[in-house]
Amino acid sequence: MSNSTPPVSYTFEVSSYPQVFVAPPAPNRRYWLHILLLLITLFTTLVVGARLQYNFAHDLPAFTDDSVVLPLFHLQWLARHPSEIFLGIPFSLTLMGILLAHELGHFILARRNGVDATLPFFIPAPTLIGTFGAVIRIKSPIRSRQALFDIGIAGPIAGFLVAVPVLFWGLALSKPMPPTAFDSSLILGYPLIFNLVYRAVAPLMPHAAPLGSLYLHPVGVAAWVGMLATALNLLPGGQLDGGHITYAVAPRAHRWVTWASILALIPLGIHFWPGWLVWAVILGFTGLRHPNVPKWPPLDRNRRALALLAVLMLLLTFALTPIRGFLGS
Repeated sequence: MSNSTPPVSYTFEVSSYPQVFVAPPAPNRRYWLHILLLLITLFTTLVVGARLQYNFAHDLPAFTDDSVVLPLFHLQWLARHPSEIFLGIPFSLTLMGILLAHELGHFILARRNGVDATLPFFIPAPTLIGTFGAVIRIKSPIRSRQALFDIGIAGPIAGFLVAVPVLFWGLALSKPMPPTAFDSSLILGYPLIFNLVYRAVAPLMPHAAPLGSLYLHPVGVAAWVGMLATALNLLPGGQLDGGHITYAVAPRAHRWVTWASILALIPLGIHFWPGWLVWAVILGFTGLRHPNVPKWPPLDRNRRALALLAVLMLLLTFALTPIRGFLGS
């Protein structure tokens, strides 16, 4: 996800046409902060991944532990068995690899288009996945709709391209749900891409089971998180990646598309997953206005065709009920 709102302190001068932008002095890069957040997030995702892997190996419910409030962020368990943290390496590295690919997609295309952007900031958190994701900050104006489009779509494409082979790997490592693991307080809902990949993988698995009866390996859980992140970022509105793409394609339609997304998310939140209500609120508070980007020249034909790829990725990664039991039905 990218934050494209430039800081107030940034100024530029405009001469008569053609425009000449005067760049500010190069900012001081806080590399220490990027590294610190990266290391903390590596630790928090290792903690979650270790517990996921332990539960998987011992046929325990993946997301349930009545002894603690945060079942996958079980520091007391890890303190008793510190060497178990290495079990979390597959989940941690695959998840962070997907998130890093997404943000580097934004970063590289920003720099290629002459836009000042920070390196990714990882956000550690004691959640069910050990993080709130990652973000870059755009620190200078975006000078054209083409640049906005390129920056907006590059992240989802890069993250998706990494998540797909990870999904193949994760499903191949998964196994039929053992009877002792059925009792879980959280159940994942799968988007279309999971069904399509599983059809390709199932004939090669020694003990295939229906996708709904599969005990997902931690690598598969990381792929699921990556696909959900792709879907959320591609929601067409606000300052999400999908909102940037929408604005680049049709600036005048951006506000109306954002309102339509909010109105669509409300019934989805009522009938399928309450988390959609959270995203409706996020769009309502942060997404009705988009930072100004020059409306001319318009997008070329190739970019407009590429926008259809964003729609396809959204359809492949979107699940009506991605989670049951936690902010779920």
